[in-house]
Amino acid sequence: MAKEESYGVVSDLISFLNASPTAFHAVDEAKKRLLIAGFEQLSEREVWNLEPGKKYFFTRNYSTIVAFAIGQRYVAGNGFHLIGAHTDSPSLKLKPISKVVKGGILEVGVQTYGGGLWHTWFDRDLTVAGRVIVREEKEGSVSYSHRLVRIDEPIMRIPTLAIHLDRGVNDGLKINTQTHLLPILATSLKAELNKVSPENGSVESGKHSDGTQTNDKTGTGNTKHHSLLLQLLTSKLGCKPDEICDFELQACDTQPSIVAGAAKEFIFSGRLDNLFMSFCSLKALIDATSSDSSLKEETGVRMVALFDHEECGSDSAQGAGSPVILNALSRITNSFSSDSKLFDKGIQRSFLVSADMAHALHPNYMDKHEENHQPRLHGGLVIKLNANQRYATNAVTSFIFREIASKHNLPVQDFVVRNDMPCGSTIGPILASGLGIRTVDVGAPQLSMHSIREMCAVDDVKYSYEHFKAFFQEFSHLDAKITVDI
Repeated sequence: MAKEESYGVVSDLISFLNASPTAFHAVDEAKKRLLIAGFEQLSEREVWNLEPGKKYFFTRNYSTIVAFAIGQRYVAGNGFHLIGAHTDSPSLKLKPISKVVKGGILEVGVQTYGGGLWHTWFDRDLTVAGRVIVREEKEGSVSYSHRLVRIDEPIMRIPTLAIHLDRGVNDGLKINTQTHLLPILATSLKAELNKVSPENGSVESGKHSDGTQTNDKTGTGNTKHHSLLLQLLTSKLGCKPDEICDFELQACDTQPSIVAGAAKEFIFSGRLDNLFMSFCSLKALIDATSSDSSLKEETGVRMVALFDHEECGSDSAQGAGSPVILNALSRITNSFSSDSKLFDKGIQRSFLVSADMAHALHPNYMDKHEENHQPRLHGGLVIKLNANQRYATNAVTSFIFREIASKHNLPVQDFVVRNDMPCGSTIGPILASGLGIRTVDVGAPQLSMHSIREMCAVDDVKYSYEHFKAFFQEFSHLDAKITVDI
């Protein structure tokens, strides 16, 4: 890859990261890119009329997105070439009742999502972002819309306790996630001065703009959330406080993602796990299907599935543990044949790349890695293996992924966790066991995983993108060379 093209991929990743403070925003950004690239949006509520050579996508819950391009030579029973990643990251999500007042300070009640390094959230300039359900009235009719929101400026902070009040803090910080992680929004004095008056339609009045009474038990009235927070949201959304029916918001760092380091070789950013893999797989699919001839000889279906809720186990309607991908594969097959046996045949011809970030060797904690398996920054994608099936890689799937790398002169690395340490997991085993699909677990190396501010290497962006793009372009041809006995 030329230097200019490599820089373009990295710059594109930075743009994707900065546009995606939440899973909802990441899916929205992915959707925009797919539409520009000529993908047609489908609805799971409607019948699909699919054609060879065409490109499609659908979303579920606005936080999971599945995109696919059907080869012109595809017939029912052929395989699916799938890369799976996830859109969510550890975060602090606002509680259903977020209004907290203590010591004359307005705080925002949050709950921990995923396994975050929560000490990294202290002393950061925070804001909120997410989705809001808004009631809209037009010509006497009422409808409800899903709206994305992001307050750009810092509005909250979680301050640390001064060392003078906790002399032993450097001997081991212990965080109570219930009491220590509440962001400060404002002081009661200043909040009172900025309060919207009832005659301006504030939720403080207890009435909707049409004169009907609000229901604080189910709505977003002042008993549930600070009116000051609601003012900020309505100002951004262009609606009235009583038109906000509900929301899913989370705290976000306001510091943008950047290329950094003395040699400009690193990316400093939040949510690299796993928007890095989400971006590279999405861009690879778009670019591998961009020309009129790119799908001419393709016999399979090229796919990317970006799931929500990996960080908390994938057990949701839109997680990898749901039937979302099974339903998609089945509907694609059934669009070309009513023979149910062909679906099972297609699964056995399919291949999944489970893409989730990997642990790079930390120079200050060398003993945390197994001595023969130490992934390095700039070293290319890491193939993850685990004898106890915490990863779904085996010799066949590892060989296929390495063979693609070899053909394109791309570096690959290996990772096995130490025997005396627990091993994390990915969506790989979930999908492999649920579908019966051949799977390899891979990821780009990074440091500070699950911190509010993570880091990775610039070179690994281009390596990951190139590897995924080559997978889409090469897999059908390579798989045809593998004997059925394997």
